[in-house]
Amino acid sequence: MAKIIAFANQKGGVGKTTTCVNLCAALTLLGKKVLLVDCDPQGNATSGLGIQKNRSPNIYDMLIRDVPCEECIVRTKYGDLIASGRDFAAATVELIDRPQREKILYSALQRVYTEYDYIFLDCPPSLELITVNALAAADSVLIPMQCEYYALEGITDLISSIRICSSRLNSRLHVEGIVLTMYDARANLTLQVENELRRYLPDKVYRTVIPRSVRLSEAPSHGLPGIVYDKNNKGSRAYLSLAEEFLMKEKGKHSWQ
Repeated sequence: MAKIIAFANQKGGVGKTTTCVNLCAALTLLGKKVLLVDCDPQGNATSGLGIQKNRSPNIYDMLIRDVPCEECIVRTKYGDLIASGRDFAAATVELIDRPQREKILYSALQRVYTEYDYIFLDCPPSLELITVNALAAADSVLIPMQCEYYALEGITDLISSIRICSSRLNSRLHVEGIVLTMYDARANLTLQVENELRRYLPDKVYRTVIPRSVRLSEAPSHGLPGIVYDKNNKGSRAYLSLAEEFLMKEKGKHSWQ
């Protein structure tokens, strides 16, 4: 059965979607079966895997029109995808009056739960109803985080929200890990933020850090994950290392169990 992981950070521009897309692609290339669900109306994860935004059926059709999950999946070389687009922006309003509105995504994904190793949920950069749906569906949350002061402030609020969701909606939910993105070892602030995180959350921060990389930023315009667009780039190598570290942690958890 799949492990469902939400990629979340209420602060935008921290490399959340880039991390989700590249980790999905890296795990797929390593032989894992991964489904990426684009829960963000901006649809950046959709275009990042080379699929046109606003294709139909998509996540809007799945959640609002009750189209079966399996009919919304599009296959790519770098992982399967449930696409998003601008029509999904209205979903929050349309879900308000639905019964069990926080669990609609969870219920929809049950149809394909046994077909994947991992299901990744790329959340919008806010704590709105769609993000709550993702947290209610997920087993864990992976937090991409830029090494700056405001991000350090924001992560406290996010972890608090995860705990509230765990106590009220989804007792399985926990923090999978924190990935440091846009990392610049030359900046004192970067090192200070990293040291603070590793001191207070030593078991949650991945050893692998993702450096700033123009090539990673260019990749979506070509409809490719960064690790495919330029596999020798330092950012791409970092994401491949992150995938290996991710799997090693998973193996360690299973052996302990």
